[in-house]
Amino acid sequence: MSSLLVSVALVVGLVAVGRGVSVRGSVTGLTVTGEAGTNVSADQAVWSLTAQETAATAREAVAMVAHDVDALTAYLRAGGVNTSTLALSGVSTSPNLQYVNGNPTGRILNYQASRNVTLTSRDVRLVAHLSQNIGTVLETGANISSSGPQYLVGDLGALRPRLIAAAMRNAKARAIALVSATGGSVGSVRSARDGPFQVNAVGSVAVSSGGVYDTTTIKKTVSTTVTVVFNLG
Repeated sequence: MSSLLVSVALVVGLVAVGRGVSVRGSVTGLTVTGEAGTNVSADQAVWSLTAQETAATAREAVAMVAHDVDALTAYLRAGGVNTSTLALSGVSTSPNLQYVNGNPTGRILNYQASRNVTLTSRDVRLVAHLSQNIGTVLETGANISSSGPQYLVGDLGALRPRLIAAAMRNAKARAIALVSATGGSVGSVRSARDGPFQVNAVGSVAVSSGGVYDTTTIKKTVSTTVTVVFNLG
């Protein structure tokens, strides 16, 4: 991972001395923001797919959806999935009404039926492989749509204390580097506040005040920040 990013804001008085700068203590102390991160891999995949068909009658549309779901289930079973763990929604149907100049004519053009299939698995590599080869099912004539699996990290709560501790150490090291260069010293922590988790694809630097959670990739970088106010010695 790239070197830890630290933004340092001096809220103490600064007095120019010749070519250097001296730091004198104040009631506000020294505020430092530090960041720490680590690379992790997703340990759960959730893949939602939808079978959807349109036909002249609701019965025909439902039968076509059933055929699509059977084709999808057979594909997943052949790929190594225990299909008894699949979550299937009920079949939904709706008429497509005819409109003329924005007004309904009362005539039904056809019917649409759909059913959702959700696969949840700890074998993220298997799910990734199956999603990349879903075209095999489409070639059978089945109408299956999906936005791709979501890859999740299940132990974020366990990571948080370790990352916060690392960010605190980083903030302290940067504060010391800043203040010692001017002959001062860093004292005790006056206050500290941790920021939200940022879960990104490796290489991404996206951040949000409410946190980021990328679910499109298996490999991720998890980072967090702390804002610390140090007393000055």
